[in-house]
Amino acid sequence: MFPFDEENEGEVSFGESSDAERKMTPEAPKAPSVKTFDEGGDFDAAGDVDKHTLRAFVVAVIYANVALLFVFLGPMVWFFEGWDRLGPALLVVGVLAGIRTYQTYRAWDRAREEDDESDPGPESDPLPTDTGTSDGDSDPDPSDGDTDRPER
Repeated sequence: MFPFDEENEGEVSFGESSDAERKMTPEAPKAPSVKTFDEGGDFDAAGDVDKHTLRAFVVAVIYANVALLFVFLGPMVWFFEGWDRLGPALLVVGVLAGIRTYQTYRAWDRAREEDDESDPGPESDPLPTDTGTSDGDSDPDPSDGDTDRPER
C-alpha cells in the first residue's frame, strides 16, 4: 500500500498510465477524411469562377491585407517607436486601402447586379396560357368531372 516499494526505489512515474488505465481507456475516434476542392494543387477549380469575380476577389483580399497590416502597424510604430511621421502615414495608407477594398467590392456588386438585370432569367419568361384542350376542341367534355385541372 505504500507508494514507494522496493522495486521503484522511490520513483513515481508521472505521465505513464498503468495497465488498468490502458485497459479502461477507449480508443480515440478516427477523424473523417475531408475532400478538398483542389486536390492536385494546380487551381483547376478556379477556372469555374467568372474571371471578373476572381479578379475582384483577389484584389479585395490584397487590399484588405494591406489595410489590416498598416492600420495596426501605424499606431504601434507611432506609439512604441516614437516615429511621428511614419506611424501616421502608415495609418493613413491602411485606411485608404480599407476604403479601396470597399470600393472594389461595391464595383463588383454593381456589375453583378447590372448583369442580372440585362440577362433575363427564367423568372421573366411568361407562363404558358391554357387554351382549353390539347386536341383543338374548344368545348371541354362536361362528363370529365373536374374541368379546371389540365390534362395529364
